[in-house]
Amino acid sequence: MLPKILISATVLIGLFFLTGVFIHGKDQLLKDTPLENTSFQSQDSEDCPDPLVLQTPVDLDKVTAILYPGQERGGHFKWHGGFRFDNTKFDEIEVRAPLDAKITDASRYIEQGKVQFMFDFLSDCGFRYRFDHLVTLSPKLEEIAKDLPEPKVDDSRTSRVNKSVSVSAGEVIATAVGYEDNVFVDLGVYDMRGKNPFGNFQENAVCWFDLLPTSDATRVKALPPSGPEGSTSTICK
Repeated sequence: MLPKILISATVLIGLFFLTGVFIHGKDQLLKDTPLENTSFQSQDSEDCPDPLVLQTPVDLDKVTAILYPGQERGGHFKWHGGFRFDNTKFDEIEVRAPLDAKITDASRYIEQGKVQFMFDFLSDCGFRYRFDHLVTLSPKLEEIAKDLPEPKVDDSRTSRVNKSVSVSAGEVIATAVGYEDNVFVDLGVYDMRGKNPFGNFQENAVCWFDLLPTSDATRVKALPPSGPEGSTSTICK
């Protein structure tokens, strides 16, 4: 039988080795994800204006219908909403940033035979927003997009954007959306204050109708809903 001291030393060495493996594995996982970006501490952030008002991201004169956030569409629950443009060509739509923010994640994928882009943004006060079905990007976003993985059919998984790139409210981020025969853009807004903005953020979705300027919010709510789901929503009252 080995002496107790030798057994203890063996156990300690084993624990040290395992700990080293776990730490090394963690370092590998965090290699492309700076530690300061793994959580969002509200005490380190700016206070959001109260009330928070988003700049309307599209020309409402061109909007013909609204997708409601917080409803089931196409057999899946959707936390995001969106805008439809049935009387405008897909390359005649400007999308503008609704809030000062940094770009955190992006995706390039193929759907219905056309390349689509999705971008996530995080404001300093903890609100996150996502645009999907962007087609023609601004030069700033195009610079990010060229480094994204090659697009695959129906694979919209996002990649972390390690570059520090910011947008200002009102800045044009895209000039074409959707498809030639189906012109729309998705928008989701998420309140991440005190939460991890890089984890599962979908359930923190808010009804962004209420965050638009008062006159625009009234116009949006008066627009017809798009699709058979109508205005049914778990978050828009």
